[in-house]
Parts: sequence; structure tokens; C-alpha cells
Amino acid sequence: MLKKGLVQIYTGPGKGKTTAALGLALRGAGWGKKIVVYQFLKPPALKLGERKAIAKTKLPIKIVPVDIKWNMLGKNDKKLVGDKIDKTCKEIQAVAKKGKYDVIILDEIVFCCREKLVSLDLIKNIIKSKKSNVELIMTGRGANAELIKLADLVTEMKEIKHPFKKSIKARKGIEY
Repeated sequence: MLKKGLVQIYTGPGKGKTTAALGLALRGAGWGKKIVVYQFLKPPALKLGERKAIAKTKLPIKIVPVDIKWNMLGKNDKKLVGDKIDKTCKEIQAVAKKGKYDVIILDEIVFCCREKLVSLDLIKNIIKSKKSNVELIMTGRGANAELIKLADLVTEMKEIKHPFKKSIKARKGIEY
């Protein structure tokens, strides 16, 4: 158990937000910490390397893909998506309050907040109700000033150069 759990945010337009959070999960698991990762907008059917690695190695990291239909390039039913995210955040609030996990990662929740798929009040409630020794990590593009103010650590990933601009598509094992 941690003596004091902090609130961390990995944000910005650059690559590496989820990767940084998962690196922290790996480090924590190595020290016997109990970790849970809630993945928003990355449904269970999405094949991701981190899920495969955790399953293969049996690392003590629980991944919870929130079952939401979301098309990053198309139209979405924001009301339906928002309702599911609200429900999940209320469940996370209860989990954080119990302190069953040392580290809780909310992957893409910052983006969800930016897109108004979740209210800032719900995120505040998770932060306020978490046990004092629980570390909370949130990832996603577009952290606003109010969300940043709630955090103890904020890292902004800044894109300098990206292969997508050369029409190089996402690569298995690197980007997903």
C-alpha cells in the first residue's frame, strides 16, 4: 500500500499517454501493487497488445475495457456513450472508495471529459472519494485547466513529429 496516493494526468496531442500509464502499471505490479485499468472508448473486441501481454504473462493487472461503441472517425450516439461512461464512473467511484486497488488507471477519461461524454463533477467525485492511499492516473487528450488543477502531477505529451503525417499507419505492437 502507498502511504499517500496522488492524482496524475497524462495529456496532450502527442503519442505515449496510455503507454506511460501502462508502464507505471507494470512498475507497480513488479512491486506487488494491485492495479486496475479502465479503458474508455477501447471496446473489448479491440485487439490491443497490452491486453494480450497481460493475459500471456498473467501479470496482476486487471484491465476493464468499457463496452462502448465508439468510432473515432465517425458519428457516435453521445447520449448513449455518456450514459454508459457515467454508470462506469459511478462504479469506479465505489471501487476507489474501497481501496481494493493501489493504482487505478482511467485510460482516455480526459478525452471523454473534453468531449463532454462525462462531467467534470463525476471525475471530481472519484478523486474526492478515493481512499487516500490510492493512486489515480487519467489519460487522454485535452485536459482543461480545471482538471489540471485537481491533479498532483500532469505530463503533457507534445507531438514534434509523427509517422502518420507520412501516411504510415498504426503498427501492431507499437501503436496498439
